Amino acid sequence: MPLDPEVAALLERQQGQPPRSSLSVAETRERLREAGALAGPPPPLALVEDLRLPGLPPIRHYCPTTDAGQPVVLFFHGGRFFSGDLDSHDTICRLLARAAGCRVMAVAYRLAPEHPFPAAAEDACRALEWVSNQAVPVATAGDSAGANLAAVAALTRPTPSLRCQVLIYPMLDPECGSPSYAAYAEGYGPGAIDMQRGWSLYLPPGTNPRNPVASPLHAPDTSGQPPAFVLTAEYDTLRDEGEAYARKLSESGNRVQLRRYPGTIHGFFTMPGALGVAREAMSDIAEFLRLHLGESR
Repeated sequence: MPLDPEVAALLERQQGQPPRSSLSVAETRERLREAGALAGPPPPLALVEDLRLPGLPPIRHYCPTTDAGQPVVLFFHGGRFFSGDLDSHDTICRLLARAAGCRVMAVAYRLAPEHPFPAAAEDACRALEWVSNQAVPVATAGDSAGANLAAVAALTRPTPSLRCQVLIYPMLDPECGSPSYAAYAEGYGPGAIDMQRGWSLYLPPGTNPRNPVASPLHAPDTSGQPPAFVLTAEYDTLRDEGEAYARKLSESGNRVQLRRYPGTIHGFFTMPGALGVAREAMSDIAEFLRLHLGESR
């Protein structure tokens, strides 16, 4: 279908900005922080605290209420493995905590190129191990590169407390060879050259692009995974790999809810202050989390 009218208007407003591919790493990180304003005003919560725990990356803890024993969503921000941080996704994590009625723990995993693969994956796995010891239901979630880490953690650190996973337009295929890469290479927000840059900064030379810790899409065994909500955007280079992973999970006997949002682009989920379809996606994900974090496995 055509671009969502609000998405089209957003892209028009962004014309004239320097292309992402022309920005330095520092400039890319600053642009993503600035883009956080598209999430809208940050809603107040009962508690927001920064945690610094031995052996773990920094974590920001969001609590919508003071009730004890709330489930936890372990959230990994996007940014193509080399940008994004706790501040760029602060409002999104607040909104998710309120909508799903659960705690959110956002993980500031190490970024490339200063910390290449497998640093981010190791941080994600350690964070899941830690939160799984809290004796509450847990979900992994993330957008783009963060969805890769959410999937990797679920695959490599299975635990009974992990009840579900939310993969928002996941960045899964370092080979960048799907038809959607060619179809939406440019003109729709982050394009093919931008995703390829992320992979080139994340994976050291000589890394096998089919290593399942880098690319869950190539994991030899995806059976026994927790239920998954996989979100894809119609006009997104990453669309096909996200949908391929959803099929892979389903064919392995897992419960999967795949939802392609028509007329949308990569990154739309983090723009609920500007896009009605982003607010719809937030509601859909919150419903999925409430269902699975409230059920026993």
